[in-house]
Amino acid sequence: MSVDGIAGEKLLSLIQRIENLEEDRANIAADVREVYREAKGLGFDPKIIRQLVKLRKMENDDRQELEALIDSYKAAIGMS
Repeated sequence: MSVDGIAGEKLLSLIQRIENLEEDRANIAADVREVYREAKGLGFDPKIIRQLVKLRKMENDDRQELEALIDSYKAAIGMS
């Protein structure tokens, strides 16, 4: 099936794959939210956990640079 040079079956297949992935992403997001709720129920601060997850994703050099900049900015405004 082709309309104006567009292969309809291939296009439909791509759209269905995208829809499935979007559904998977929504399910994973719900699972992640549940883990944060569980952490909160155990007395942990979800905001802090989110920051730690973000920091753990970073390369060590990038993380150290970020922490140094934060320390510099805190010193500049009298927070350290």
